[in-house]
Amino acid sequence: MSSPTASTRFLVISDTHNFQFKDAIRVRGSFLSPVPKCDVLLHCGDLTMMGGVPKYKELLEMLKEIPAELKLVIAGNHDLDLDGAWWRSHPDRAKSPAQHEQAVELMTGPLAKEAGVTYLEEGIHSFTLQNGAKLTVYASPWQPEFCDWAFNYDRDQDRYNTLEHVAPGVTSVAENPIPDFGTVDVIMTHGPPKDIHDWTAHGGAGCDNILRAVSRARPRLHCFGHIHEGYGASLVTWNADKKSIGANAILDKTEQENSYPEPSKFPVTFGKETLFINAAIMDVRYRPVNAPWLVDLDLPKVMA
Repeated sequence: MSSPTASTRFLVISDTHNFQFKDAIRVRGSFLSPVPKCDVLLHCGDLTMMGGVPKYKELLEMLKEIPAELKLVIAGNHDLDLDGAWWRSHPDRAKSPAQHEQAVELMTGPLAKEAGVTYLEEGIHSFTLQNGAKLTVYASPWQPEFCDWAFNYDRDQDRYNTLEHVAPGVTSVAENPIPDFGTVDVIMTHGPPKDIHDWTAHGGAGCDNILRAVSRARPRLHCFGHIHEGYGASLVTWNADKKSIGANAILDKTEQENSYPEPSKFPVTFGKETLFINAAIMDVRYRPVNAPWLVDLDLPKVMA
């Protein structure tokens, strides 16, 4: 007998970079207000161009307009002052030593709560929704080194896998590793996995370490942004052998169309398939021309 599930509607966005609805480019399917109602909003980082408390306030005002029961937000490499280590190590670019604390306080304080926003640090987070669904999310704002911006790690460092799962020549630095299959429904990272919606003019920019971890976890959804050119979605079917890891774990990969502002219904089979979405709103020229993704997925219901 199968466990009960609840259909749950997600609105997935990323890389809004100071976007405001008043500045939206009015083309079919673009990010316009009013936004369709959803159960869960997922924002995968790059909230701003270079951080700044006033810009986070504007972000919260924008997100406040979106009708969602739960709004989950992570940072990205452009959100400089949300990365405390980066901020403290760059006094030449950090205008105020206290700005990191001010930025985090704003994203976790009364204004965020008023907007319905939950700011996620790296790790696992669980929620119970009004439709009875239990949602477990793994979140991380980190991505491979990119022009000395925030939340960067070296490509020979692995933040997502413990020692027994790292690739040859790679060192595990995981403080909050992604767990194996059966734990998380959604993975939110700022950067993409290797060879999945990570294309740039200079080749793929995705992270093999993320792909290795996601192939172990096999969530229902992995959403990200960072690489504007990689906007799109693909449904990956996994190899039946759960010991397969990384690219070797992928049996099939098919690109999916965006139906926004209508919802896209993806009957993902948990453990066998994962929907990957690069939800960058901005294109490579920082124009907000890409539509959000409105996706219906089945989540497990909380057992009474």
